Order: sequence, then C-alpha cells, then structure tokens
Amino acid sequence: MSASVPFAERGGPVRGLLDLATGCYPAFLFGGGVGDQLPVFHLHEVTREWLEPRLRHLAENGYRTVTCDEIARLVVDGVRPGARAVALTFDDAWSSAYTVAYPLLKQYGMRAVLFAIPARIGDADGDSPFVTWSQLRELQSSGVYDVQSHTRTHTMMFCGDEIVDFVSPDFACEPLLNRPLEADGLGTPLYVRRSRMSDARRFHADEASADRCRAHVASNGGAEFFRRSEWRDELRRVADGTHGSFESDETRAAAIRAELADGCAVLSERLGVPVRHVAMPWGISGDVARRAVEDTGHVLCFAEEPLRRRTVRAGDDRFHLMRLNGKFITCLPGRGRSWFFPAVR
Repeated sequence: MSASVPFAERGGPVRGLLDLATGCYPAFLFGGGVGDQLPVFHLHEVTREWLEPRLRHLAENGYRTVTCDEIARLVVDGVRPGARAVALTFDDAWSSAYTVAYPLLKQYGMRAVLFAIPARIGDADGDSPFVTWSQLRELQSSGVYDVQSHTRTHTMMFCGDEIVDFVSPDFACEPLLNRPLEADGLGTPLYVRRSRMSDARRFHADEASADRCRAHVASNGGAEFFRRSEWRDELRRVADGTHGSFESDETRAAAIRAELADGCAVLSERLGVPVRHVAMPWGISGDVARRAVEDTGHVLCFAEEPLRRRTVRAGDDRFHLMRLNGKFITCLPGRGRSWFFPAVR
C-alpha cells in the first residue's frame, strides 16, 4: 500500500508481527486460557466447509455467543456475560450470511452480530452479492442475528492528487468494497485510496481528464488496449496531469457524521428495531470519526488501533473495541483446539 497511507491503516504481515511482538494477541492462541477477556471474532464471506468446524468447536466445548448489547453491558457497566462467552461478528452482510451462516448458526444454537451496509442492500434477489432487505429483516426477527451498522455506504475514496494507476481489466479482481465509486470504466485514473472513516480529505478528480482516458481506451480496442507494453505511459499523457480539488475540513466532518448517523437511521427504520452499534469499515477510525461516533449516539464502535489488545474487557474504550480474525476460533480452549501462529491479522 502507498506510503502516503498511515501505518495505522495498513494490515499485512508487518502489522501482524508488530502486534504479536507487543503482546496484542491473547494467550489462548498459544495454548493458554481466556481469563477475563471476551474474544470477539470478525468474519466476512464464508463457506459451509470453513464455518461449520468452527461452530462445532464452540458448541462441543460449551461456548455461548453474545450480542452487542451484552458486550456493552460488559464494557460500560462491568457486567460479565459468564464463562465461555464469545462474540461472532459478520461484516458487510454478504449473501453467505443468509445462505450459509444462518442455517449453521441455528443448527448449532449460536447467535451472531451482522454489521450491514444499508446503501449496498437491495430489494431484488440475485442482483447483488449482499443480502436483500427481506432477508435482512428475516435474520433480525429470527433472533439468530443482531443486525448493527457498518456505516451507510462503506466507502473507499480517493484522497491524493497524484495518479497511481488506471482501471484495467485486472481491476475486476479488486475486492468489491475496495473499489472507489469513481473508478467506473476502463481507463479511469486511480489515486491513493483511504476509507471515508479515515482523517483523509476526499479528492474529487477532474471528470474531463477521466473522460479523455476512458474515450482513448474505448477508441483503441477497449480491453485489447491494455496489451500494449506502454499503456500506462500513454494514458498518463492523455490524462495531461492531475486536476481536481480536495473537500474542505467542514465537508469531511459532515460527510463522516452523515455516514454514521444515516447507517443506523436507515437500518432502524427498515428493520423496525433500534440500531445503536457500529463496526468501522476495514477497522479504520480517524480522530474526526471517533468524535462523530460519540456525537451521533452510538453505544459501541469496533475499530482497529495499533498496539492494542485484541480482546474485550470491562472498562475498555467503548469506541475503539478490538476484534480477532475468525480463523482463530478453534484456538479457544477445549477438546480439539489448535494453536495458531498469527503472522497476519
């Protein structure tokens, strides 16, 4: 990732090894006990083959899953959820949360938290990789899922004024939620990207420059254009430098506040239940977002921060709670546990 992105917003082996060296990972990953910690695991898209052994491990060893309100009672009021309590959180509300995880959670008597993105959810089945509104209402009303916010749009945005690449056919391999909304069409210039919840100011690229690049690709073979050995240099000449503008500090603060407030408001209205908790996309929360989370009435916020313990305890900062990758579920004490050396998050 570009050096212009702060280290605190980056993942990968280096960040994972730093967390390991500074004791951020809990002892149960290495054969120890859980103690007074509440492990909160995050998961995304899942298959039955991957998820079922992990749920079976929890069920066979007497673990109980808790909701966000129970986590809040622990963190804010010091009310412990009991022995062998864990939390399972699914980010993004991918369709597998309904088709795969939902029946397995019911089968094993588990509950989970589902952090949904209202702007990504539609009414029609099959048009999106995410659950539909009718499915989301079913998940919430079933009691199996505790649906909470993952912000309104889960936006990745341009935040630099230097072109770093262009949309090519390979861009289709980029994870869907990592693609800025402006990255539309072959040849579109790409700039350094950061989360809307970071402290970065959004860069609005000049559409005329992007239009020239897209038109040049279209008139020179479309996807075949990218077989040319010097296609990037050619598009840089067509782009004719960098043009655009940065949003103001005031606009940034208002946009972040709206992302947080609207995420809860839309979910609450569509589901008919209060939504009061949020997980930050990619775990990123800048200073502006941190203040906005509190100002918009959220009770809990899950967000990454370097050198912080990756479990939850009473008295933790309720607006910067940390989670563990779901791959570590089978490291929990019990029959059939495994040890895991966590080189990455």
